[in-house]
Amino acid sequence: MYLLDCMINKSIEHRIKQLRDDLNYHNHLYYVMDQPIISDHEFDKLMNTLLNLEKQYPEFFDSSSPTHRVGGSLLESFESVKHLYPMLSLSNTYSKIELAEFDQRAKKTLSVLELEYVCELKYDGVAISLIYENGVLSRAVTRGDGVYGDNVTENIKTIKTIPLKLFGNYPSRVEFRGEVYISKKEFTKINDYRKKKQLNIKKDYNIQSQSNTNIEPAKLKKQYLAEMRKFEQYSNPRNFASGSLKLLDSSRVAKRNLDCVIYSVIDNNSDIHSHHQLLLNARNWGFKISEHIEIQNSINGMMDFINNIESNRNSLDFEIDGVVVKVNSLSDQKLLSHTSKSPRWAISYKFKSEQVKTHLKNITYQVGRTGAITPVAELESIYLSGSLIQRASLHNSDFIQKLDLKIGDVVIVEKGGDVIPKVVAVDLENRNDHCKDIVFITNCPSCGHQLKRVQNEANYYCMNSNKCLPQRIARVEHFISREALNINTLGVKTIEMLFINEIIQNVADLFLLDINSFNGLKGFGEKSQSIKKAQNIINGIKESVKQPFEKVLYSLGIRYVGKTVSKKLAEYFGSIEKMRQSTLDELLQVDEIGDKIANSIVDYFNDHNNILLIEDLQSHGLQMNIIEKIMQSNKLQGLVFVVSGTFQISREEIKKIIDLNGGKNTSSLSKNTSYLIAGENMGQKKKDLALILDIPIVSEMDFQKMIE
Repeated sequence: MYLLDCMINKSIEHRIKQLRDDLNYHNHLYYVMDQPIISDHEFDKLMNTLLNLEKQYPEFFDSSSPTHRVGGSLLESFESVKHLYPMLSLSNTYSKIELAEFDQRAKKTLSVLELEYVCELKYDGVAISLIYENGVLSRAVTRGDGVYGDNVTENIKTIKTIPLKLFGNYPSRVEFRGEVYISKKEFTKINDYRKKKQLNIKKDYNIQSQSNTNIEPAKLKKQYLAEMRKFEQYSNPRNFASGSLKLLDSSRVAKRNLDCVIYSVIDNNSDIHSHHQLLLNARNWGFKISEHIEIQNSINGMMDFINNIESNRNSLDFEIDGVVVKVNSLSDQKLLSHTSKSPRWAISYKFKSEQVKTHLKNITYQVGRTGAITPVAELESIYLSGSLIQRASLHNSDFIQKLDLKIGDVVIVEKGGDVIPKVVAVDLENRNDHCKDIVFITNCPSCGHQLKRVQNEANYYCMNSNKCLPQRIARVEHFISREALNINTLGVKTIEMLFINEIIQNVADLFLLDINSFNGLKGFGEKSQSIKKAQNIINGIKESVKQPFEKVLYSLGIRYVGKTVSKKLAEYFGSIEKMRQSTLDELLQVDEIGDKIANSIVDYFNDHNNILLIEDLQSHGLQMNIIEKIMQSNKLQGLVFVVSGTFQISREEIKKIIDLNGGKNTSSLSKNTSYLIAGENMGQKKKDLALILDIPIVSEMDFQKMIE
């Protein structure tokens, strides 16, 4: 009997596995290859059979089963994950001349006369990193800030053009990078549905408001507006795709019919030598890649491709905002390397932004974190590149004067980088006598304090920083941001409520919050599980005290002191106290610190309120100094290492040993690399590159001898 049960179980397990493989194959043929060989009815029959078997035999669970594409996982929040390799941004160009300069720089660096480039489309969606282990999707992470992103694996599993399991002869571990988007056809279908729902809601409201109903008119209107908001049309495909990946219910994502195209493959153990071949491999393993890819070796060839795509842009069933040009050879890519922000082997040729005309109705003014006053154009609503535009930045008073702008003018608006709306010109031919001159405000629109224009700057500032509410709110927003203390459980609306209800006065008051602080605030009632929500915020605040000194320094919001400058200052001075006591001349000794930054730092520490704030934050346990590392030796002083492969101890441990013995770690080989420490399974390409650059290759044992 036992033997019979085992045989039956084996047979069922085999049947389930066969169904999964068949469904994955048919899914690939339908969504990626557009070559279905069975009907939808037959596909659904196979899927229902698998669903029933999986329910009946849960012991054969597999996370890569095609049944998981329907979603259903509910998350409380997304885990922040560090990328294995930073997801860098591309540098942009808008002209043939700049493209030629990029080509010349690459050739000069590589000492060659000709280079092969891959030209491909720049999809306007959301960048995603997909990691597969043994052919199965193990993790999907959004771009985020390029270093950290959100783990959205459950949502990504619902996208039918992303294989849950790879086909063919794939690597044991490989990373794919691509763009998640929605087709124009699907986006239009969704908005048409929402528009129809709104028309029905409006019709029902008109009937109810005219009939003898027991519902009060004010309450009825409130219900009507709430229902209408639920079905507002989405502004553009890109924002829709981005918002979809941030939904906490994967079953909702599954209904949105998102798509994905792969544009990069990271396979360190591959013997493939070109980017283009890696893309073809990705297609063979089950991914969708762009149909519009060409290899070119001249500027004229690249421009022909770009011009052809731009002229046919509107006929594509997805949004693009340019063409990406990449050096095809992977070894050349490594030699060209990258800056801290972007690769030197790729560039994005951006198309000219679409422009529209509309009327300037009025100007309002916003107060920023530093007190800078930004004039904002209030526009007659108009659609631009798929978005409803009602407002656009006017930067400062000089910009308004330069445009000779007047209230009532017809203005020309475009999206900067196809993202941020901006007024670029005035249609003077349509100006009439009703247009009014713009008189820039002299007092803060929030606190009424007189504005001051800083010397050699275009902006006016409200100097009432400690009492001006928008500035105080913005400082807390900056303080909790990802690049600063990363308190992602606290939102902007909650911050505003905490200030308005006088629960907090500054960033230090965040550390005094408890469960009771949130009682009575909107969204923290019994129905919204206030205790759990409030506790998550408090936990996030408590966790933030672990952030290093450089992030704490950045979180203070000292004018002109960004992330990079904060890191340099933290490394140079080591503590907030030494930095506070430094003179202007001492500050100017720090790399990249000029007069403007140095004077701003001196001004910050001369303000007694800032000193009290720092002392307050210090009392709550925030890191106000670098935790000194105890050096083991300086045996590796001046040496630069690249660590690659697997070792008896972890790679991170080897890098730490290098650091503690005075050496420096880098991620890519260059002429400045002193040694390549090679472990097992190191990619052949890295070995070849080391030989080309004449870099010594040492084993783990050789390295240990260097520090003995």
